[in-house]
Amino acid sequence: MITIVGAGLGGLTLANVLHRNGITAVVYDADISAASRPQGGMLDIHQETGQAALQAAGLLEAFGKLTLEHGDAMRILDKTGAVRMTHDGDGLRPEIDRGALRNLLLSSLRPDLVRWNAQVTGISREASGFKLSFADGRVATTEILIGADGAWSRVRPLVSEASPFYSGISFVELRYLDADRKHLTAAALVGKGLMFALSDERGIFGHREPNNELCVYAALKVPADWSRQPISRDLLHQHFHGWHADFHEVLANSDGDLVPRSIWMLPEGHSWPRTSGVTLLGDAAHLMSPFAGEGANLAMIDGADLARAIIAHPNDIERAFAAYEATMFPRAREAAAESAAGLELAFEANAPQAMLDFFTPKG
Repeated sequence: MITIVGAGLGGLTLANVLHRNGITAVVYDADISAASRPQGGMLDIHQETGQAALQAAGLLEAFGKLTLEHGDAMRILDKTGAVRMTHDGDGLRPEIDRGALRNLLLSSLRPDLVRWNAQVTGISREASGFKLSFADGRVATTEILIGADGAWSRVRPLVSEASPFYSGISFVELRYLDADRKHLTAAALVGKGLMFALSDERGIFGHREPNNELCVYAALKVPADWSRQPISRDLLHQHFHGWHADFHEVLANSDGDLVPRSIWMLPEGHSWPRTSGVTLLGDAAHLMSPFAGEGANLAMIDGADLARAIIAHPNDIERAFAAYEATMFPRAREAAAESAAGLELAFEANAPQAMLDFFTPKG
C-alpha cells in the first residue's frame, strides 16, 4: 500500500494519477473534513507544471470551466496610487480558487481513499516499513510513505534535518465581500485580476476572487515574532505612513478579521540522499516564498511526476523514487532561486522600479 500524508494539491494530484492508472494509494489529512477550513485565495496555474499535472490526472478540461475570467490581468502601482504598468492577461496562466481546485481533485477520487481527521503525531521506521501514530490514538503501517504534508512536514525528518526559516516578510490578509458595491476603492485599485502596489520596501497586493470578492495582503519587512502581537488597523496605518489615502481606506475597511501570515522557506536547493521507502513532494520538499507563483504548481507537477515514476517502475519503488527525485531536485532549485529573486525585486528600496524593469521587454 502507498501511503500519502497530506491531502493538499500535491498529494491529491499524486493519488489521482495513480488511481487513474489502477494503483491505489491512501491519503491521510489532519483536517476534520474537506470543508472544515478555508483553503486560501487564488492560484495562477502554469502550462508546463500545474496544467500539465491536471492533464495527467484527466482533469484539465474540467479545470478550464472553473477559472476566473481575466484573473491573470495585472497592474503595478506605487505608493502614490499611480498605475505604473498594466497587462490585460493572455490566458496562459489562468486563475482558480484554491478550494475549487482541491475540490476538483477530490471529486475524481473514491471517498474512502482520503482519511480525514487523521493528524499524524509521530512516524517510526519498522522492519516492514513505517508506523504512523495519529492524534486520536490510531496507528497505521505502510511500506511506502510519501510526505505531501506541507511546510511543517512530519515526514521530512525521515530524510532531512532541514527546517523552514523565516523569509523576513510577513503578510496581513484582508478580505472584501461584494466588492464592486461595498468596497469601491479597493475594487478600483485591484482592477480585473492582480494588483501589486510597491514602495518603501513594503507592499499591498490584491487579487480578484469569485463571487465579487477581493483578497488583499499588506506585506512588510518585519521580525519573525511580529505576527505574534495583536495586529490592528492602526498598526497597519503606521507601517504605510506616507502612502496614498486610497490605500489607507483599503486597510481601514475590510470585512472580517485581520489574518497575519508570516512567510517561511526551506534552504534553496534543499535535497536529501535516497532514503529507502520514503520521499517528499510540494512544500514538504521545497517550501519557498510566493514571489514566483510556483508553490502550488510545483506541488502538482511533483505529484504527477512521482505517480508516473511509480507507474513506470511498479515493482521497484526505489528506482521510481530515485527517478522522481532526479527530476524534482533541479526543478525545485531553479524555482526557489526565481522565488528568492522575486522577493528581492518586490522589496527593493526603489520598488516598484525593479519589478517594472523585469516586466519590460528587452531589446
